[in-house]
Amino acid sequence: MRLRTVLATVTAGLAAATCLSAAGPATATTTTITTANTTKNSACSPSVSIDGFSDALDKTAFGGYFVGNLSALAVDKDGSLAALADRSYLFDLDAKTLAPKKVVGLADENGAALDSEGLAVDRDGTRLITSETEPSVRRYSADGRILDRLPVPSSLLVSPAGRATSNQTFEGLTLLNGGRTLLASMEDAISGDTPGTVRFQTWRRTKGDHFELSAQYAYRTDDPALGVPEVQALPDGRLLVLERGFTSGVGNTVRLFLADPRHATDTRGIENLTGQTGVRLIRKTLLTDIAACPSLGATARQPQPNPLLDNIEGMVVTGHAKGRYQVLLVSDDNQNAAQTTRFYRLSVRVR
Repeated sequence: MRLRTVLATVTAGLAAATCLSAAGPATATTTTITTANTTKNSACSPSVSIDGFSDALDKTAFGGYFVGNLSALAVDKDGSLAALADRSYLFDLDAKTLAPKKVVGLADENGAALDSEGLAVDRDGTRLITSETEPSVRRYSADGRILDRLPVPSSLLVSPAGRATSNQTFEGLTLLNGGRTLLASMEDAISGDTPGTVRFQTWRRTKGDHFELSAQYAYRTDDPALGVPEVQALPDGRLLVLERGFTSGVGNTVRLFLADPRHATDTRGIENLTGQTGVRLIRKTLLTDIAACPSLGATARQPQPNPLLDNIEGMVVTGHAKGRYQVLLVSDDNQNAAQTTRFYRLSVRVR
């Protein structure tokens, strides 16, 4: 979550959240998906169509927690959805209705809250969760106990310990190569790198399901004003990557890319990424700009290029059928009255 994207109306949003904290749990019966009517009017691009969206969880509460600030999604072992809030708590959602079923609070080793942004559910059901504060990657049990903490390269630590900028560190997290590799995406460039050049850090699984530092790759956004809020691995080793930005008075930019790190240069030994000859960036292909999707009757509380848009930050692949991946996105409302917690169901074809 970038602090500069939070609007001045956050105070009103916090007041609304305070009122909601005493509300009852969200119910499955109200969590419906507004759907597209036909294939023709659901197309965002030749590769992507939108199957529907839901605002049903917006400004609700469950178990004494505000249902919002959602920054990441993952599919759990039982097929339900895990939804991470960047205010240090984790929901379990029904995969079909999106209704909350459980909520768990999170904390660091000292009991302090996290700026929890990235989420991956490991094969044993434990949760790998990033925090932007240091940044860090920790392993948690399903009930919120810390089980492990992964090493992080010193250069990716927040200044002055490292070269990263606060609130622009580990946003995306995904397991690839059959779970043998964990990958985290930085949101923005570290100092000394060309603006818009984002480092993707990986870890290799070792005995005992620990992870050790492994290769690092460079990804370049379409515009230095765009950051990377989320990545998701596909079975063949490629990635779905979200790029996102915000312009006051205009709204959000959210684009979905197919990216291939398999032939990219390992950049962990390169101090500054400034366009060196011989450095192969992660190759990418634009799948769609979400602004090009049909609005499906969605409304926005602030200016947007398309009223369907909001601060989209989380993404998970939920299935694969007939040559298309089913992808679920969620927006982070920043606990802000001018923004919306919105889920989006996409159908994505890749070649």
